[in-house]
Amino acid sequence: MGGNMIAGLLEEMLRPLALFESHRDYTQDPRVNPHYIRPQMFMFRLQKIMDEYSGGVTSQFTTSKVMLEKGLELIGFLKEDSDKLAAENLHELMRAWENYHRMWQAEAHVRTILFREETRWPGYYFRADCPSMKKEWEAFANCVYHPDKNEWEMIKRDIIKIY
Repeated sequence: MGGNMIAGLLEEMLRPLALFESHRDYTQDPRVNPHYIRPQMFMFRLQKIMDEYSGGVTSQFTTSKVMLEKGLELIGFLKEDSDKLAAENLHELMRAWENYHRMWQAEAHVRTILFREETRWPGYYFRADCPSMKKEWEAFANCVYHPDKNEWEMIKRDIIKIY
């Protein structure tokens, strides 16, 4: 790895600290600022999206295609705001990147539920628009993100029973 590449990665990794420092005095309370979002507030937004639109406890583990698509739209807005994640200290820096990766995992989860088109109850979620479990979905649902195309690939894989 070249020195320029390492410096670039280090700058990107520490960007939340720099963002907080450069805008911390814009308001009287550093927890609320239009120039950045702190990791805790980002986490609350992500949790609310997943809970309400992806079959969480608030929705009694029920979702639908319409709800999942709205959840993806809101995750898209959250992705835009992820550039504004700010950290006051090293602990918050860790939380900022943890939340960034949770956001990507959340999107993969929503896309997988949308792809399956079946209910996975008891135990997981109830799709109000696809209320039954389907024999053809006794399979794995995998997804791959292709950053060069900004696209998700959804893959259905058979379960190989070894007993």
